[in-house]
Amino acid sequence: MSSKHIDVLKLATAGSVDDGKSTLIGRLLFETDSLPQDKLEAIENSSKRKGYDYPDLSLATDGLLAEREQGITIDVAHIYFSTKNRRYIIADSPGHVEYTRNMITGASTAQASIVLIDARNGVKEQTARHVFINKLLGIKQLIFAINKMDLVDYDEAVFNNIVDQITELLANQEVNDTNWCAIPVSALHGDLILKPSDNMKWYTGTTLLGALESTPIEDLSSDEHSRFFVQAVIRPKTKTHQDFRGYAGKLTGGKLSKGDHITVLPGLQTGQITDIQFFNESFGTAYPGTSCTLCLSNDIDISRGSVLVKTDEVPELSRSIKATLCWLDNTNLNVTRKYYFQQGTKTVQAKVNSIDAIYDTAFQAASPNRDVLDLNEVAEVSITLADPIINDDFTQHRSTGRFVLIDSLTNNTVALGLVRNKTELP
Repeated sequence: MSSKHIDVLKLATAGSVDDGKSTLIGRLLFETDSLPQDKLEAIENSSKRKGYDYPDLSLATDGLLAEREQGITIDVAHIYFSTKNRRYIIADSPGHVEYTRNMITGASTAQASIVLIDARNGVKEQTARHVFINKLLGIKQLIFAINKMDLVDYDEAVFNNIVDQITELLANQEVNDTNWCAIPVSALHGDLILKPSDNMKWYTGTTLLGALESTPIEDLSSDEHSRFFVQAVIRPKTKTHQDFRGYAGKLTGGKLSKGDHITVLPGLQTGQITDIQFFNESFGTAYPGTSCTLCLSNDIDISRGSVLVKTDEVPELSRSIKATLCWLDNTNLNVTRKYYFQQGTKTVQAKVNSIDAIYDTAFQAASPNRDVLDLNEVAEVSITLADPIINDDFTQHRSTGRFVLIDSLTNNTVALGLVRNKTELP
C-alpha cells in the first residue's frame, strides 16, 4: 500500500471529576478552528439558554444526553482535530473512579497523555490512578495541565507547589523513563492553550498546543514483527475469478511484500506472497495498519483467526500466559468459570487459573486473598488456553499483546487484558 506518512498523535486524556477536561478539549477544538459553524452556533445558543455570558465549550465533547445533563463525561469518545503540523486523535475518557474501565480502554492505543489537575486541589488520589494507568499501558509522554488557574488568581506559588507534588508522585510510583511537563492553563478563558497569557507572564514555558506539537510521536510498530490476522477467505468463484483465493485481514507491525515467505499459525504451514490487493488494485508492499487481501503461491488450510507471519519471524506460541486484566462487567470474574479469549480475530476457550494480585484504590499491588474480580478492578492473573496463541508481550507488540475476555454464556465482553509474560508488572 502507499507509504505516504501522515503525522498523527494519539492522545489520552485523564482528570478527576470537575477538573475541566471537557472544557479543555473544547477549547483546543475552538482555538484550532476545528468546530463546525453549526456546532459552534449550537454551543453558543445552549450557553445563552443556561444564562452564561461565555460559550460553554464543554458541550463540544459531552455528546451523550446524560453527559450534557450532568456536566460530566461518562463514555469514551474519540475526537479529531488538526493543525498545519499534525493531526490529533483524542480518546476522551471519564475521570470518575467507577469508570476506570473506560479510562484504560480509551488509553490503550495512546502515544501520549494529558493529565488534568485542578489548581485549587492539586494532586489527588485520582491523579495517582491516572499516572499508574499510563505507566501500566507504557505511555511515556505525559503533559500535566494545571487547570483553573483563574480561580487561584494565576498564582505562581500554587503552580510551583503542584509541580513539586507531581515530582513526588512520579518518584513514588517509580516512573523513571517518562518525559513530562506541567503547564498552567485556564481552559475557560483560553490562557496558555494556544497563546501566551498576560495573566501568567511569570511562566516562560510552552503553551499546551505547543507541547502537543513538539511531543515525539512514538512509532508503536517500529520494533514489532509482522502479524496478519486473517478475517475472511475470499473465494468469489465468478467466471473471471474461478480459481481466485485470497486472505483478507489487517496487518499490524512491520510490513509484508510480494515474494516474502510466510508461515501460517498455528499450523506452521508455509507459502510465499504472490500478490497484495486492495479492491481492484495490486500493490508490492503492505504497511502497518493496512487492511488488504494477500494471495499465496500455494493453497493452504487457512481460516478466520489464522495469523500469517514472516517465516524468519515466527513468534513463540503458548497455552499459558500472565496478564494484567481490567474487569469491565457487572458480573465479577470467577476463577471457576470458562471464558473466550480473543486476540485479533482468533478466539479460543480460556480459564483464569488464579488472581495473583489486585491493585487497591491507590493502585499499589496487593495480595487479594480472594478468587473474584469486581467491576473496574485491575489485577495480575494467570490464564490457561485451550489452543496456543501468539505470546507477544504488550510492551513489545501492542496489537497482539492485548486481548479481550468474552463471557461464554452471555457473549458479553467482560475484560480487557495485556499480556505480561516478558516484562515486569508495575
